[in-house]
Amino acid sequence: MCKSVGMRLLSEHDTERATRADGELAELPPTVSVSVSVEADPHEVYALLVDLGAMSALTEETESMTWSEPVDEPRVGAVFQGANRQGRRTWSTTCTVTDADPCRRFAFEVTALGGRVPVARWQYDVQWSTSGCQVTESTWDRRPSWFKGPATLVTGVRDRAEASRRHMELTLGRVRDRLERP
Repeated sequence: MCKSVGMRLLSEHDTERATRADGELAELPPTVSVSVSVEADPHEVYALLVDLGAMSALTEETESMTWSEPVDEPRVGAVFQGANRQGRRTWSTTCTVTDADPCRRFAFEVTALGGRVPVARWQYDVQWSTSGCQVTESTWDRRPSWFKGPATLVTGVRDRAEASRRHMELTLGRVRDRLERP
């Protein structure tokens, strides 16, 4: 049985909310969001999404993700390191888990330069359905404007939103294929 064990961790870089003209807070939509139907038990889907080693093999840019400290299961506040590659270009990131709600949501904030510069928020939502579940991968670009030029030089990616969309489609297709294969 899935139970909620995580809570939302807010940081100074949390930009999912913006103040509207009338002074009220409004949710900001993700920069990119892609969904896929998966004919698998949500427990299995969530277990794969939080398996850093397995997901490293399924994602397009990520070469490896490793927990900074051993963890039995993902928890809010846990930190992991990401090693990424685009062609010959490589870079590293630090990621902090913000949501760890089994069978529902796994999300993390990504930073660069030793945690000093916000890069993105990545979020996986699992929604139960009659044939398994719907998995949605979303990202919010958190890079400050001054960091976008240097990030393009380091990663070689000019259009981060389009690259993320393509990568998410590939990743979720691989997740689906891995879970649905006999």
